[in-house]
Amino acid sequence: MSLIRWTPFLNEGFAFDDMDKMFGEMLPAVRGNQFGFTPALDMYEDKDSIVVETQLAGIDPEKVSISIENDVLCIKGESERKSEVDEKNYYRKEIRRGSFFRSIPLPTKVDGDKASAVNEDGILKINIPKATESRPKNIKIQSNGKK
Repeated sequence: MSLIRWTPFLNEGFAFDDMDKMFGEMLPAVRGNQFGFTPALDMYEDKDSIVVETQLAGIDPEKVSISIENDVLCIKGESERKSEVDEKNYYRKEIRRGSFFRSIPLPTKVDGDKASAVNEDGILKINIPKATESRPKNIKIQSNGKK
C-alpha cells in the first residue's frame, strides 16, 4: 500500500499541485459558503484493523461525530472560539476555527459496528476492525503422501 498525498483544497490527482499549495497557505479550506478547517489525518492498517489518527487539540470530543457507512469514514465537528473579544492587533492569525468535515474512503471492507474511538492528548484514534472476509487467510498445504 502506498502513501497518498493529502490535498484538502483541490481533489487528489488534480494537476495543479503548485496552485493547491499556494491556496492552501493563503486561504482556509472552503466548503460551500463555510470557512473552517480540515484536520489532517494518518491512516494505517495492522493485521486485523484500519487505524485512523487525527489531531483535534482544543476540540471538545462531545462535539465530534464519527460515522462509517459503505466503508467510508466521516468525521465532523466544530471548534469554537473561547472568547467573543476580537479586538486584538494580530500579526499572524493561523489557528482555524469553525466546523470541519472529513470523508475518507477506507482501503478495505470493515466492520463499522465494532469500531472504537479514543481521544488522548488531543489525538483522536479510531480503530476499525476489518471485515472477516477481507482479512488475510493462511491456507496450509496438505500432502497426500505421493511424490
